[in-house]
Amino acid sequence: MLPGRGPNGRAAGLSRLLGTRTSWTPVGDGEFFCPGCGGDRNYQRLTGHRRFSLLGVPVLPRGETGPVVECAACRRHFGTDVLDHPTTTRFSAMLRDAVHTVALAVLAAGGTGSRAALETAVTAVRAAGFDDCTEEQLAALVEALAADTGRFTAEPCAVGLAIELHEALDPLAPHLAAAGREAILLQGARIALADGPYTPAERDTLATVGAALTICSTDVTRLLAAARTPS
Repeated sequence: MLPGRGPNGRAAGLSRLLGTRTSWTPVGDGEFFCPGCGGDRNYQRLTGHRRFSLLGVPVLPRGETGPVVECAACRRHFGTDVLDHPTTTRFSAMLRDAVHTVALAVLAAGGTGSRAALETAVTAVRAAGFDDCTEEQLAALVEALAADTGRFTAEPCAVGLAIELHEALDPLAPHLAAAGREAILLQGARIALADGPYTPAERDTLATVGAALTICSTDVTRLLAAARTPS
């Protein structure tokens, strides 16, 4: 048998004659977290049209494909579900806002009369990204929120308080590992403990934080107990 005339050779020759080509059309763009690059990148959202090709020339349509997301840097294609993951910039903002909201909620549940609680809250909020946060600012925010149609009260888990916590934490929870979700709860616990044992309102608020972070009640109880034990 002559070289290139076997089954493999015939298949290779046929593939050079016939094939399928896809032409892509941009239908949108933006910024996303590229799994291939491992960072924030620009992207194009593409839809494709497949065609049979003869000698590299498209001849017969074979229908549509996609849509896909193409990274502008690495040019790799991903499913559109990749856009559900927040960019690094967006994730940082979500985390910062979550810590800020938890701090305000715990302070509102326990009151802002304790200097130690305010100091602990300021430390947590600054570490999350609000570098200019002060005790006076947090105290003023808690007072303003308390006066805003009773959104925050010292009663156990007021409805408005629960809504605020879920709005801040629900979008973030799916993108945090268990350790990250627990860290946010523990930050709130340390604020509550800064001026003494948990009050019923603080416990209820922290339970709401745990639920919004999808931490089961058993683990919430364990973490709140662990926070009381000096490391």
